[in-house]
Amino acid sequence: MNSPLPVPARLPLTRRRLLSATGALGLGALLTACGADDDGARAGSGSGDDAGEGGPWSFEDDRGRTARADELPRRIVAFISTAAALHDYGVECTGVFGPSEPIGGKPNPQAGDLDLTKLTSLGRAWGEFNIEKYAALRPDLLISNMFPPPDLWYVPAESVKKIEALAPSVGITGGRVSLRQPLTRYTELAQSLGADLTAKKTVDAKARFDRAEKTLRAAAEAKKADGGLKVLAMTGDAEQMYVGVPDSYCDLNYFKDLGVEFVEGEKSDEFGFWEFLSWENADKYHADLIMVDNRSTALPAAELAKRPTWNRLPAVKADQITPWSMEERYSYAGYAPVLEQLAATITKSRRLA
Repeated sequence: MNSPLPVPARLPLTRRRLLSATGALGLGALLTACGADDDGARAGSGSGDDAGEGGPWSFEDDRGRTARADELPRRIVAFISTAAALHDYGVECTGVFGPSEPIGGKPNPQAGDLDLTKLTSLGRAWGEFNIEKYAALRPDLLISNMFPPPDLWYVPAESVKKIEALAPSVGITGGRVSLRQPLTRYTELAQSLGADLTAKKTVDAKARFDRAEKTLRAAAEAKKADGGLKVLAMTGDAEQMYVGVPDSYCDLNYFKDLGVEFVEGEKSDEFGFWEFLSWENADKYHADLIMVDNRSTALPAAELAKRPTWNRLPAVKADQITPWSMEERYSYAGYAPVLEQLAATITKSRRLA
């Protein structure tokens, strides 16, 4: 693979490590359902209104660190899906890093609705982060995800001191918590950066997400009542198939809360995101539905089809396959379609012998 699965980026970049991972204050009652919850989302200390009036800005991130600036950050550089999430709230970035190239001639799903022609890319592959380009942007703020804290996703460990010396940084965790937490935290972060949470686009996106959540819950409950449906989340490379450990991924964790029944992969290493299986053992688990990593770094469908054991899996033979938006942007606009698609797929899928 050209980029890793979630794993702390501070560790030496061995091949195994590369592969072993990969609340809105202004919306009030509207965000109550997905606001501060048992995952312990930490409220941001920044105020978009105050900063917009020329006052100082600050925000406490999921590392417990407070990023500060004398005024509202304007020149923001972020991981690609982070920039896409902020864009959904009307907060624009200047530069991005991480996978943004088209997949099969279609826009990269990690880029959301971003217009990439208006953004400076500092690098697309794991380990690529052009510090000279970054410095030339005169950044006010750097933002990325974490899997888990304290390392910023796609920020090279060997260069992190130089990079963080140029601007304050914010990290939002996306591992070993429910999806509700990063959704809430990005809403808070966007608000601190000046987003209008009462804007129609934002309100409509949250309402659509709430409807989609109810639809997915109902679909999962209906399948349970009908005998159950086992779902397996995976990715792969030329040598191995990787079965997701649901509690380590915020989306799978959240889907479980809504009633989706997952195959529970066993942790194969200290990071605990995956169970590693040789392709000869790809049939270790029975699954009625398979969620396949949709990122540009994952083994594409054409390559999966070349593996005999993959083709023999019951879900593959029954064409009960659906994309897994493993690094979808953490916004309600980003995840509403994901929930809708999963609910529709679960509804039409059947239990396999």
